[in-house]
Amino acid sequence: MKVKILILGISLLFFAGCTQETQNSLSRSLQNWTGTNGVLDVYAGDKLVHKFIKIDKVSTAYGSKDGEMRPYRYGYGVDDINMNGIVDSGEKKVYFEFSNYSTSYIFYERN
Repeated sequence: MKVKILILGISLLFFAGCTQETQNSLSRSLQNWTGTNGVLDVYAGDKLVHKFIKIDKVSTAYGSKDGEMRPYRYGYGVDDINMNGIVDSGEKKVYFEFSNYSTSYIFYERN
């Protein structure tokens, strides 16, 4: 029992000492491991123009040489062609990218 309390105490100190970005990264790692059911809606003005469903995560791109954040995000999800929120026949899991600056989007989890 004392070992469990010691491990819990060390874990709490570790998380308290981490920067916010590190805590967010650890949280995303845990979320990615447990899985999600994300939806990405892409808009042109106020009109929904594309939908991806069954997304397990959306990641920020980083340069392989300089480690700097790139101005786009990416992920894998089912291309919901008819935008009904259901995986229909012919709709496949695809890789996608979108700009952080010029793409109007909403990313959310569907329970």
